[in-house]
Amino acid sequence: MPGLQSLSKYERHWLKDDVRAALSVAAVALPVAIAYAQLTGVNAAVGLYSCVLPMLVYALMGTSRQLIVGPDAATCAVIAAVVTPLAAGDALKHWQLVMTMTVMTGFWCLIASRFKLGVLADFLSKPILMGLLNGVAITIIVGQFSKIFGFDFEEKYLLERLGGVPTYLSKTHGPTLLMALLTVAVYFAMKRFRPAWPSSMFAIAAGGLLVWVFNLGQFDIKTIGSVAGGLPTFQTPTFNLGIARELVMPALNLAMVSFVSMMLTARSFAAKNGYDIDADKEFRALGFANIASALSQGFAVSGADSRTAVNDANGGKTQLVSIIAACIIAIVAIFLTAPLEFIPSAALGVVLVIASIHLIDLKAIWKLRLRDRPAFFLALTTLFAVLFIGVIPGITLAVLLGLFQFLQTVMRPTDQVLGLDSKGVIRSVDNDEKAKAIPGVFIYRFNSPLTYFNATYFKRRLLERYVKESEHADCIIIDTVPCFTHLDLSVMAMLADLEVLFKKRGVRLILAGRKRQMIGWFQQTDMKFGDGGIVIRSDLYLAIKLNQHYKAALAEGSAAVVQKQEDDKDKVLTHSQL
Repeated sequence: MPGLQSLSKYERHWLKDDVRAALSVAAVALPVAIAYAQLTGVNAAVGLYSCVLPMLVYALMGTSRQLIVGPDAATCAVIAAVVTPLAAGDALKHWQLVMTMTVMTGFWCLIASRFKLGVLADFLSKPILMGLLNGVAITIIVGQFSKIFGFDFEEKYLLERLGGVPTYLSKTHGPTLLMALLTVAVYFAMKRFRPAWPSSMFAIAAGGLLVWVFNLGQFDIKTIGSVAGGLPTFQTPTFNLGIARELVMPALNLAMVSFVSMMLTARSFAAKNGYDIDADKEFRALGFANIASALSQGFAVSGADSRTAVNDANGGKTQLVSIIAACIIAIVAIFLTAPLEFIPSAALGVVLVIASIHLIDLKAIWKLRLRDRPAFFLALTTLFAVLFIGVIPGITLAVLLGLFQFLQTVMRPTDQVLGLDSKGVIRSVDNDEKAKAIPGVFIYRFNSPLTYFNATYFKRRLLERYVKESEHADCIIIDTVPCFTHLDLSVMAMLADLEVLFKKRGVRLILAGRKRQMIGWFQQTDMKFGDGGIVIRSDLYLAIKLNQHYKAALAEGSAAVVQKQEDDKDKVLTHSQL
């Protein structure tokens, strides 16, 4: 428990900052948790339950000092997209499916942590996450229009909903829209005159107070209704377990999205405050936090960037902030839920829209167009996939597209022909003419690890560039450092073919770099090297220098003797370098 170890070294002068940060975090988390509960399709109290135990668990098991876990827009949107069709309108079944999916998400995280798959934080690339968050934010905003304008969507998908906008606007419920506008006014007034205060909580409280004082329910203004407070009671699922099979892969997707989103937040604040976090331990902490949420009747959680930012801005030093904030939310969930039933749904819709607007950053996606076009197309594809075919299919498509993009980079990488500049430094031969090819020598670099699925491409590119750029060279030197990273029998067979091909043309083939590793692989595969086979050298400079000696000796008719001398020199130089 890294968090517990950190708390054991707690310094008393941190307490004031941690208490102030905890009060601010709780003030922000309360309205957001209630709003995200509605987004997920469960009772408001469930949103509060989803904060308490997960925050306590992460405080003990997490490696970040500032991160606050809790309900998140992306995770709630994913859960709602998966569970709503399976529940078919049954509220209890919906709630139980949400908890079941949350448990599965937690177990996927624990499995990933057990096999040290924290590197998966880099699997969902930043462009994919950018497209995902923008798509989820737009989907949430459109979905909340029904609460703000007082109508119900009949369509399931975004495009159909947008197509019916004129019809829906004609069904606008005036009192509901006025309540939404009042919430917006209070929110921005608080932002303007009291920016340090929790604007969302005051906006929602103002709406609830008006409903209670003036009995606005008589005007058909919808509220969140009765909130069953008290301690959560454990319940086992009563639905057909066959339905659980439908949740396995979506739970895996949810675990990936939650973890990557959490790691981006945790890493950014860790870097700002000058410490490191452990990705594998973070995976485990997220897993136990989700299991704790499900056991307390809550839904899936992730790293909450807005609440983490509030924590950091108020000077929070340790995870004691999470513990204090969780206790405050627990008191509200157990003893103070009665006033929550007066909160207007329109006010919650406004809070969700405002929170989602902060997730939208289309400008960042557009900037990728100039800096990295493949990343731009990947982000754009993810965005449109989430909007047009849904969150889960969109994530799956984006991950597959990112994987294919990676495979394309590995299978068809860049390559260079190398030469020497005026100072004798090896560099790429290109249009700036700072380096020139060495007469009679062709030096080739392939910028990707060689394996069975790109060995043929390597061979083709080497021959193409050799014929095009240095056909009269009688020596080919291959830089083995970037491409020969592991033993692959297909690659070794390809090397043997090249050696035979070039020997027929009287061309000497030299591998430069990773000498001991290469000799070991040649011995394992019974391939001939050295005199009469492929020559292996310690590095590019030595390969060039000893090749010059070999050519000079060849002109004198004593090449075999010089080859032996070259090998001896290489051994001595390698030993001295080591």
